[in-house]
Amino acid sequence: MSLEPPSEIRSVNDISPEAYQRIYDFLQGAVYCWCKNQEDEFGLRDLMGGKNFFWARTPLIAIWNKHKALGLTDDDALTAAAIDGGWILKRVIDDDRRTFTHRIEGQVRKYKWTGDDGDVEA
Repeated sequence: MSLEPPSEIRSVNDISPEAYQRIYDFLQGAVYCWCKNQEDEFGLRDLMGGKNFFWARTPLIAIWNKHKALGLTDDDALTAAAIDGGWILKRVIDDDRRTFTHRIEGQVRKYKWTGDDGDVEA
């Protein structure tokens, strides 16, 4: 486990396994880029370009579409999709070989890489 301290991780349902894997891979790449280029903490909002990020043309649109299909308004679908995206990001980070700390700021979970590479040789 790479989250310090350990924390609950929930599943995201009602999207295809293929869509889930694309989202997971997309967020994993975003985490790697963030850790390579930034030293500060991050959350899903940071990885996606800020508070008003645009989901289209990313794999995360599948989550938004899921909530729209349930009859939610655009704003409510975005809120629900952000929550689901946050759970997938948490899974990505927990599965990572590196160690991350985390904290909650308001309703947003923030992560920070500790610098521990998980004992992987260079």
